[in-house]
Amino acid sequence: MCPALSKPPPGPLPRRLLARYLLLLRLYPLLTKAASSAVLSALGSLLSQVIERSRKKPGSSKSLDLSGPLRFAIYGFLFTGPLSHYFYLYLEQLIPSNVPFAMVKRLLLDRLVVAPPFLLLFFFVMNLLEGKDLSAFAEKIKSGYWVALKMNWKVWTPFQFVNVNYVPMQFRVLFGNLVALFWFAYLASIKKR
Repeated sequence: MCPALSKPPPGPLPRRLLARYLLLLRLYPLLTKAASSAVLSALGSLLSQVIERSRKKPGSSKSLDLSGPLRFAIYGFLFTGPLSHYFYLYLEQLIPSNVPFAMVKRLLLDRLVVAPPFLLLFFFVMNLLEGKDLSAFAEKIKSGYWVALKMNWKVWTPFQFVNVNYVPMQFRVLFGNLVALFWFAYLASIKKR
């Protein structure tokens, strides 16, 4: 029998879920990171809808749009999880922790070299998943990219400093996904403007 399908250890539910996650992370690191990215990205999109609904007048009730979380799940599964997995592996090889100023170099590489195109990729993929044309993409970049990138630098920089320098490598994607839960809620709200 596959070890991932074996009986979980006894104990409280959170401990059993953590043990299962750690097992899956060890056996199938890329798939596990992609799946957790998909789930947390979709939750971020749902969170943005819940926040938006709470801001509206009580009488104007609108049902949740599940296509948004689906798009975010697709993006998380196909892009965030896999790209982050390989980025953190590459970062460890490119800038080992024993290199002088490694902490600063890692952070600068992430913030100045990786974050801008990764955000651009987000806007592009979401544009495609929404079925919009390139003129809509160009307009979104013109109106929202710079604002979102500046917010990305403000929000993510302290978290990424901790992530790339102190979080064990196998948990970096998960740590980023937990922060991204709220970041995607922000991006989803920006996309609606």
